[in-house]
Amino acid sequence: MTITAGSNVFTRRQVLDAVRSYWGFDALRPIQEQAIRAALQGRDSLVVMPTGGGKSLCFQVPPLLTGRLGVVVSPLISLMKDQVDGLVLAGYPAATLHSGTDAAEVRRVETALANGELRLLYLAPERLLMSGMLDRLSSFEIGSFAIDEAHCISQWGHDFRPEYRRLAELRGHFPGAAFHAFTATATQRVREDIVAQLKLKAPEVLVGIFDRPNLTYRVLPRVRADEQIAEAVERHASGEHAGATIVYCISRKDTENLAAALEAKGIRAEAYHAGLEPGPRRRVQEDFAAEKLNVVVATVAFGMGIDRSDVRCVIHAAMPKSVEAYQQETGRAGRDGLPAECLLLYSGADQMRWLDLIRRSAEESGAPEETVRTQHTLLDQMHRLCAGAACRHKALSEYFGQAYVPPGEGKGCGACDVCLGDLTPVPDSTAIAQK
Repeated sequence: MTITAGSNVFTRRQVLDAVRSYWGFDALRPIQEQAIRAALQGRDSLVVMPTGGGKSLCFQVPPLLTGRLGVVVSPLISLMKDQVDGLVLAGYPAATLHSGTDAAEVRRVETALANGELRLLYLAPERLLMSGMLDRLSSFEIGSFAIDEAHCISQWGHDFRPEYRRLAELRGHFPGAAFHAFTATATQRVREDIVAQLKLKAPEVLVGIFDRPNLTYRVLPRVRADEQIAEAVERHASGEHAGATIVYCISRKDTENLAAALEAKGIRAEAYHAGLEPGPRRRVQEDFAAEKLNVVVATVAFGMGIDRSDVRCVIHAAMPKSVEAYQQETGRAGRDGLPAECLLLYSGADQMRWLDLIRRSAEESGAPEETVRTQHTLLDQMHRLCAGAACRHKALSEYFGQAYVPPGEGKGCGACDVCLGDLTPVPDSTAIAQK
């Protein structure tokens, strides 16, 4: 791989030397090479790479070679902090500024920026779009903007955030910078919307394989959630492939109640949600990353699970609000390639609860009716996945527009409750449904 970008020529060896030096990898996946090539050429890109696919390398490697500052936009403070901590530990010149950054750290980062010492700066969209920050960044030679969690810009995405819509304004401030959009989950419709909303110019569009064959999906009726979850946690706490468990709940109160219930059963578990004080929240995050804590009961505010490779089990204590959310959260299991389980405890009441939350959120935020209808549609699709009796791997792949080919000569995936024969058929089910 030889890449010519203006007067610069980059070789594949240079790219691999950088990857080996900072991350210890001897090779890149094909989609990573393609994304890095586009970035070094200064081309816009859209990269859809399922959780655990290594998309962060795609925007972390190029600034090391070009010597130009890269700005990473991310909606989660915990995720920004975790990535920057890991980069700094590896000797990579990176920093982040967010609402929790103290004055001394702000001064240190600004000094490093002024001296040209940084290669990556992580910012939340709200902070980036402040006039003071835009003015400050305009004085530097910025090579690229990497928009992480880019599905947030699309009203058809599962986590639409209005502030992401304003990111297209950056084009006017930084006409010479390339723009790269990254997401783990995006249907064809969402991909097209991302390109349009960010005004990407003839982008390189790269889409990875969504199926994760090492994951076993199970959807069970929720009967006694605390007992069902405790049993699953204990199954993955010992043995050849022992590891961590993340349990996702809908509300903050749910996380605290369930963590307490697991503690009462002798399982050390901590709650994590955005309403915690910064100190306790940081401690839980760091303990999990350092493998001092193996069970976290969290809302979706918990972004840390994606950077711990030995998560052996991801449990949803209730139905997620979309297939995209489910794919992204279950993708935090088995990042090391070893077998992992994704357990979803489901009740028909979950859909009604989400509908109420969507309604209340829309009333508080004044969300347009079209956005609310989109959320209802996404919820219906998740409900159908839970209630369906088709191979889970097949259903997930086809949802994202990819055909699924079962492994081996078997008819099913061999890694979901449907294909493993875990489902119990109901006698006269058609007649019961009709009644």
